[in-house]
Amino acid sequence: MIADAKDSKGREFSGMVSDLAAKGVEFRVCNNTLVSRNIDPDKLLMETRLVPSGVAEAAKLQSKEGFAYLKP
Repeated sequence: MIADAKDSKGREFSGMVSDLAAKGVEFRVCNNTLVSRNIDPDKLLMETRLVPSGVAEAAKLQSKEGFAYLKP
């Protein structure tokens, strides 16, 4: 979700993220993680949405909005 991030073959993720966002996929980023890893939120792709806590966001989506968390 960080601008200019690339996969192992040197391809930027931004294009794929943009394509998925255009199809309705939402990308939410945990502010707690950014703080603990010293990542500047200004470096995030514009398609992302910053949330205070990823764990709390997942819990809210499950309990109030009918989402499910599946661990691979």
